Amino acid sequence: MKKITIWASLFLGLSLFTACEDDRDSNPILQDPTAFVLNTPAYSTAVYDLSKSSSVELTCSQPDYGFTAATVYTVQVSLNNDFTTEGTYTTLATTYTTAKMNVDASEIATAATTMALANGKTEDEFPIVTKMYVRLKAALTNGTGEIYSNVVELQNVRVHFALSPVVLPKTMNIIGSGVGGWDWEKNAIAMIPTYDNNGTFWRMIYVPEKGELKFNIEKAWDGVEFGTTATLKDNAEAGLSGDGNIVVANAGWYLVVVKAEIVGRNIVYTVEFNKPEVYLMGATAGGWDVLDSNLFDVPADGEGFFISKPFAATDEVRMCVKLKDVDWWKTEFIVLADGLISYRGTGGDQERISVNAGKKAYLNFMTGKGKYE
Repeated sequence: MKKITIWASLFLGLSLFTACEDDRDSNPILQDPTAFVLNTPAYSTAVYDLSKSSSVELTCSQPDYGFTAATVYTVQVSLNNDFTTEGTYTTLATTYTTAKMNVDASEIATAATTMALANGKTEDEFPIVTKMYVRLKAALTNGTGEIYSNVVELQNVRVHFALSPVVLPKTMNIIGSGVGGWDWEKNAIAMIPTYDNNGTFWRMIYVPEKGELKFNIEKAWDGVEFGTTATLKDNAEAGLSGDGNIVVANAGWYLVVVKAEIVGRNIVYTVEFNKPEVYLMGATAGGWDVLDSNLFDVPADGEGFFISKPFAATDEVRMCVKLKDVDWWKTEFIVLADGLISYRGTGGDQERISVNAGKKAYLNFMTGKGKYE
């Protein structure tokens, strides 16, 4: 009986031991890897011409997490072997899940161009041949187990200027409590480009007392909207101030002009508040000169109409605002038969509307409507 009991105990112990071993095999313990190696590319001393390459091949050993684990690799590049100072290295956006990776050459070129510009290079100095330093970051798919590889040097990398050209905006929009609210879809007002389409925009608006405004190329909060970061010019005693939003102290109608200029790789803006001057032009005004005698009367509030003098002749109506150093016809507009103000903008000659002598033009730029009476 004792022998049976002893053998049963031994059998039970062996079963428990086996079960523990099985449990450890099915539930591996995560180890923190101490190193993993980015291999030096075979052609590290040759010239890598990024404009003529589709990719740069990198290979590495896998970090030892104690078991075969799904690993995500991220590539970092630097032009001066500094991977500690912000801005001296770039982490590429594309990630990889194998220890052999074909890194997009255009992605490397964009990063290298940006860093070279930050180091004082100018666009006309490209292409450049430079050393480039590369390392990898590895981590598990849940972000844990992060570790960095050694750094390898590519001795001769030919970098073309890989950034898209900076271009002047083709659109501009106004938003804010000064024009009804902060909802881009409901409240935004599109500005009018001049005929030259050279980054200059205008719009006649009524702003209530202490109304606030901002501007953006797109009708969106996308991080590039601007207000007081622009250069402000108050040519109409609007009383401009603010910290972010442009605050307009004095209620009234203003001819607002935005001018965009490319400085280096940046677009800088000037915002002008000008007097609300609208001119009647052409035969109905008695001539083609921009004269104070042809100015419209300005309404007292945002509900009223700008009103022209009586038309001097029965003829086609021409109207405009006048910007400094811009021909009048590049900022002209008319009221069409449907009662809407139609701006020439960057387009050609507009549809012509003939109106009888003695009548006047009535315009409300906030509603976008007008009439001839």
